[in-house]
Amino acid sequence: MSTYLDLQTRDMEPKEVSRIRAAYEQALHTLCVRDGDDPLTEMIAKTIIRVAQTGIDDPTEISVQAIRELEMR
Repeated sequence: MSTYLDLQTRDMEPKEVSRIRAAYEQALHTLCVRDGDDPLTEMIAKTIIRVAQTGIDDPTEISVQAIRELEMR
């Protein structure tokens, strides 16, 4: 798990944290990122959190949107 993700979700409601973590794990799996120390994990975490804050509730949709944003960079 990304340290950044842990720090940013520390004060969130458990349901929201669960949704964000599920989206993060899905994105890691889709992007084939396995190393938690890979600098890409922080970029993925930041993007997941930003997308989740738009009000999307479905972790899969959060993951898909985040990956789209990452691909545009």
